[in-house]
Amino acid sequence: MNTTRNDVLGIDVSKKKLDLALLINGKLKAKVFDNTSAGHRALVEWLRDSKASLATLHICMEATGVYYEAIATTLHAEGFKVSVVNPACIKGFGSGENIRNKNDEIDAALIARYCAAMNPEPWVAPPLEQRQLRAWTLRVQSLKDIRQQEQNRIEAHIVAGLQDVADNVAE
Repeated sequence: MNTTRNDVLGIDVSKKKLDLALLINGKLKAKVFDNTSAGHRALVEWLRDSKASLATLHICMEATGVYYEAIATTLHAEGFKVSVVNPACIKGFGSGENIRNKNDEIDAALIARYCAAMNPEPWVAPPLEQRQLRAWTLRVQSLKDIRQQEQNRIEAHIVAGLQDVADNVAE
């Protein structure tokens, strides 16, 4: 008989907050933290104070742009087993459960159930240098996009016969 508990934590990540669903022995506990450094520290303390089996706790979240990276990295550094899952996998799992309503709390619970049922592979944090390079690359691309948008606006002024506006912007 297998008596090992496999508690799971589903995290629905957004820009400003983290909606949590902690699944222990089939019972769900919901909690919300800010998606900030202070919120991340509070989440870790909350987990340590919880009744979850920290040795076997599996934490899952969706890959949501860049918003998941800080909390995933923090939890990974604290020694937790973390999985970052493609949102399409969670959505497919949810359609199998016939979920009609959708909000952050429901999404966190769905992610927790997905984690318990599918046991996704652990995520490994990329090295700091790789994360920094990615951030710089994204920033440079954003600046190039902004420059192109401005060039398009200047060309639109010229086409509209407003050369003087284009000349003043160029100065």
